[in-house]
Amino acid sequence: MKYCALLALITIFFPAAIMAQGTAKVSGIVMDQDNNPIEIASVRVEGQVIGTVTDLKGHYSITVASKDSVVLIYSMLGYNTKKRVLRNPHGEITLNVVLLNTGIELGEVTVTETKRQTGMTEKIKPKGSKLMPDASGGNIESLIATQAGVSSHNELSSQYNVRGGSFDENIVYVNGVEIYRPLLIRSGQQEGLSFINPDMVQDIGFSSGGYEAKYGDKMSSVLDITYKKPEKMEGAVSASLLGANVYAGYGNKHFSMTHGIRYKTNRYLLGSLETKGEYDPSFLDYQTYLNWMPNKRWEFGFIGNISQNKYNFTPKDRSTKFGTIASVQEFKVYFGGQEKDLFQTYFGSGSVTYHLNSYNNVSLIGSAFRTKEKETYDITGQYWLSSLDGSTSNESGSETVGVGTYMEHARNYLRADVRSLTFTGNHLIKRNQIKWGIELKKEIIKDKLREWEMRDSAGYSLPRSSNSVELIYSLASKNEINSNRYSFYAQDTYKFSSEMGLFTLNAGVRGSYWNWNKEFIFSPRVSFALIPGFNEDLTFRAATGIYYQAPFYKEFRDTTSVEGNTIVTLNRNIKSQQSIHYVLAGDYKFRALGRPFKFTTEMYFKKLNNLVPYNIDNVRISYYGKNISSGYAAGLDMKLFGEFVTGTDSWLCLSLMQTEEKINGKWIPRPTDQRYNISLYFSDYFPGNKKWKMNLKACWADGLPFGPPHSGMEKMVFRTPPYRRVDIGMSRQLIDNEDNTYRGRISRHIRNMWLGVDVFNLLGINNVNSYYWVTDVYNNQYAVPNYLTSRQINVRLLLEF
Repeated sequence: MKYCALLALITIFFPAAIMAQGTAKVSGIVMDQDNNPIEIASVRVEGQVIGTVTDLKGHYSITVASKDSVVLIYSMLGYNTKKRVLRNPHGEITLNVVLLNTGIELGEVTVTETKRQTGMTEKIKPKGSKLMPDASGGNIESLIATQAGVSSHNELSSQYNVRGGSFDENIVYVNGVEIYRPLLIRSGQQEGLSFINPDMVQDIGFSSGGYEAKYGDKMSSVLDITYKKPEKMEGAVSASLLGANVYAGYGNKHFSMTHGIRYKTNRYLLGSLETKGEYDPSFLDYQTYLNWMPNKRWEFGFIGNISQNKYNFTPKDRSTKFGTIASVQEFKVYFGGQEKDLFQTYFGSGSVTYHLNSYNNVSLIGSAFRTKEKETYDITGQYWLSSLDGSTSNESGSETVGVGTYMEHARNYLRADVRSLTFTGNHLIKRNQIKWGIELKKEIIKDKLREWEMRDSAGYSLPRSSNSVELIYSLASKNEINSNRYSFYAQDTYKFSSEMGLFTLNAGVRGSYWNWNKEFIFSPRVSFALIPGFNEDLTFRAATGIYYQAPFYKEFRDTTSVEGNTIVTLNRNIKSQQSIHYVLAGDYKFRALGRPFKFTTEMYFKKLNNLVPYNIDNVRISYYGKNISSGYAAGLDMKLFGEFVTGTDSWLCLSLMQTEEKINGKWIPRPTDQRYNISLYFSDYFPGNKKWKMNLKACWADGLPFGPPHSGMEKMVFRTPPYRRVDIGMSRQLIDNEDNTYRGRISRHIRNMWLGVDVFNLLGINNVNSYYWVTDVYNNQYAVPNYLTSRQINVRLLLEF
């Protein structure tokens, strides 16, 4: 009996023993040089295509054959490949590996790929962007506007369009908190500074579609900004003809703080516009970010911002020539009156984070935003419209087509308060990264708007009436809204490997309820990425999901016009606009001429429902206030990115797109229907001397639809000329003290010193921003173009400490 039992045990365990002698299990952690875990790093046996990948904590486990010599290969894009040789491995082996960064930056001002993009959010590094020529004064948004699928037709504005969406369809986060901009601003001249301080930015995430459920209720894009936590004393000072910035930061093991003061003025740029006069714009803001970690468990953060935008303008005269070679028109105006605008914004955000351990944390974030805005103007103009085509009727060689007078008046006041409280969690469980959050948001908005316009042409008031003098446009509004929004999200990112390659799957849902219109919206979203085993230089991505544009102030202001008189009421029946995204994308990493490159292609289709039509004038969006249309946006984005010149990076983007909506049974191009957009960023340096750097931005974009003012999208049958612009900058590094070689009393504290010269609008092209419409007594209308800035030179100085 004993022998039988022994024989049975031998029969059961002997094959396992043989197998154990023939294999070995190797496990460990793959880390970078700072001991941070590297996720989805590839681990395989030399000579084999398929192996395994590290999880979100850098852990891996692989079974190898027990033989004389086994070579394990550890690789990850952006890191040097490492090989480890195992001699006669058996049993269980723990092997931790450190991969060193390759030192190749795939973008001086854009993506530095330390890890592969497997989601729909692209990581962008702001390094070097301060040397980029930028008429808007060095905004992060100017860097975003050079990306594929993104366009901007106004160098005075920080706003941008993404894949056929309006400015209002882009959501911006700073450290997880949604950021708002002033609401009454109608032109790029008034806009001033964007919220984001580029000196304080550590990381940038940008998605032009198919983004995750953790990002809120907007239809087009997400810009996700993370502010830096310095580890030592640092600072920077920059100045140019457009303004000045001062930045200071300090940090240690437990505490960090950053402070930034920015001043900007557009006076120099605005002096090149057709309308001459006294421009007095003044934009000032102060921003701080404080972070305190008393121990490994607790972390406290605070962001504060105070901003004031003043725009004072006293116009004097204007002279604009337009038309064709065969028919040249000239528009002259002599002005009276002035405009005074004031926009004051205040923002504060506090956060408390509790780290349960290295892989699990929860956060409570509270924020408050307030804007107080005032727009007042009384401007009169006496105008002459003349023909210069050769058929003259006076001594000056021109024929008077029309003369007239107009008067514009506004007394617009607005105050908005937005307060939010958010509770979020982040958990790493094996190969899963789970994120969730709930939010309560309260909005209080009060407005009092009164504006009108009177026109008189050839002695007749327009619209023409034999019994009274009437206004061509009049708007009156006095409204108040007090509402609450409740939202939640939950998502999971799961990474695994198979014989096909390495997969990343992200799935999540988002829900929101607004008590103003009693609407609940639900947004499922999913995306996946594949790094195929047959070629690790390829990445395939796909995404789909439902995205809503929850109404905010302007969308539900229902305007009703009767004989030129417009009355505004708040539409409680307004519904969220809907966009269903379908995105297919692919990346290919390759080397050409011994230099690294990456080519990206994205195809997309967006089905649009419950749309609220709108018109755009400069950067002012006027909504219909009702859900009365549906539409679509479809296109192709391509981007070639890499070292066009050895050691410095550039990129070329081509976007093709069409977007339309259906109103009253008729398909109409949307105001953002830009059929093509070509953008180039090129950087270079003198051969053998990297202290001289050149940066060039170029854009050629299709014109946008437009029509007569206050007439609706149905009459937008014209299209502006293409937007073409080239900006170039040359910079000289006067001090390079990165290795602390300078020992002077002052110079030893300076890390870098750059002196630069920019030429804005190098080719001197007159780009059209909008149109002023002139109507004669016979009801003939003339579209007089409002041109943007002409060629100008900017001088700048940058000091980094």
